[in-house]
Amino acid sequence: MESTQITDTPPPTPQPVSAEQKRAARGATRPGDRIFLGLSRGSGIFLLVIMAAIAVFLTYRASLAISKDDANFLTTFEWNTGLVPPKFGIAVLAFGTVVSSIVAMVIAVPIAVAIALFLTHYAPRKLSGPISYVIDLLAAVPSIVYGLWGALILVPHMNGLFGWLDTYLGWTGIFSWQGGAPRSMLTVGILLAIMILPIVTNVSREVFRQAPQMIEEAALALGATRWEVIRMAVLPFGRSGVISASMLGLGRALGETMAVATVLSPTFDIQSSLLDPGGGTFAQNIASKFGEATEFGRDALIASGLVLFVITLLVNGAARMIIARRKEYSGANA
Repeated sequence: MESTQITDTPPPTPQPVSAEQKRAARGATRPGDRIFLGLSRGSGIFLLVIMAAIAVFLTYRASLAISKDDANFLTTFEWNTGLVPPKFGIAVLAFGTVVSSIVAMVIAVPIAVAIALFLTHYAPRKLSGPISYVIDLLAAVPSIVYGLWGALILVPHMNGLFGWLDTYLGWTGIFSWQGGAPRSMLTVGILLAIMILPIVTNVSREVFRQAPQMIEEAALALGATRWEVIRMAVLPFGRSGVISASMLGLGRALGETMAVATVLSPTFDIQSSLLDPGGGTFAQNIASKFGEATEFGRDALIASGLVLFVITLLVNGAARMIIARRKEYSGANA
């Protein structure tokens, strides 16, 4: 009886793929595909050129103003471009922009995620449709309308909330109130939260709808509750989408102009309490002073716009890094 000897044969060595084969695999051999590829690539390059042109313009005009500034541009609590020599800085504007945006995000993101989960996993179709339609309409409301509503409706009804916060949380210093009109950073943050709520909700809703149905059904078949399915399957899948939605909302909060200018009573100082008037934002300061500013004053305002431009780029870059470093995010490298 002959014995059969089995030998392990090495797997075949993969052949290198040529550039022609790569183009053929991408479907770029047809004229229409080549045209579409060229248009897509050109659009991406054109966008980079526009961003570079904006950065160059802002940097040039900002350098003209900062070179004549007699104070520290980053740490000065004053904005007076009419003096000789001029003295202006962005410390108050940076503080107000960051604080109002953080307040808006803290209020809006949890509510938006909860609404998105309700619409996708709890609400019946007859109810989720009208609610989604109303949210879409809120996203289309102009900023000035939000500002007028905030000045005429929101501000007069904030006294009760401010008094309650001062009574029970005033000892923290952050929620102490000295009286007066509630045109403060907290009011601005609440208004911004209402404005960015539709954006975060819509994007989060569409992400949650893409969660794999097979995984949800398998979890339900194993005895998981609806909340356990959401916690173990839906939220991990949609986490990157929620971060992206939050960054879109943060971008609007950072650059919002008319609504903030209508609601806030700016004073060029920093208040430790969110309930006292004070502070300001980059966009609000530019909108309120650009019309009556001199040529040098406009250069100074452009310099503050450059800082806002850099902050926005850093925030979006940080968000992309957070998503890219978490491998469990679905579509993180897309």
